[in-house]
Amino acid sequence: MLNGERVLVSRPDAPWLPKGGRADVVLADEDAELPAPTCLVRLLATRGGRVLTVPRADGGGLDIPTRRVEASAPADCLRTLVMDVLGSVQPTRLVGYVRNVVPEAPDDYPWPSPCAHFAVWHCRLPEDVEPAGLWLDAASAGTEMGARHWWPLAAHVPPFER
Repeated sequence: MLNGERVLVSRPDAPWLPKGGRADVVLADEDAELPAPTCLVRLLATRGGRVLTVPRADGGGLDIPTRRVEASAPADCLRTLVMDVLGSVQPTRLVGYVRNVVPEAPDDYPWPSPCAHFAVWHCRLPEDVEPAGLWLDAASAGTEMGARHWWPLAAHVPPFER
């Protein structure tokens, strides 16, 4: 625990952050509030032991659906992401987030500093929802996305619960 938070992983000098940066993967409590600023919302959609994936915009393989929070509130951004990916409103719950801590950000750092948050939401899809994307079983998802900074949160979501 760090300041009452359940930090699953803390990576000082995370390679994707500027020098001196740290990435914390934080598991959300049932009544957790979304931290500010939240910069990305991610949707971990599961069904029958599988997870929905889509190609990354940067060509870097598969990932879970993601949307950058721009002018709208994170909740509105999440709602739009869910509608765009799933075609209908579905219940979601906050699993947790990655907090990037960059005390001295260089001019080209694209996120707020000293803290920026990247939230992961879970949605268990009903059988009648057929989104576009590629479904991966838990083992294949781990192989494809296990190095993603948000991946430790997946261990706390069906079908990945242990």
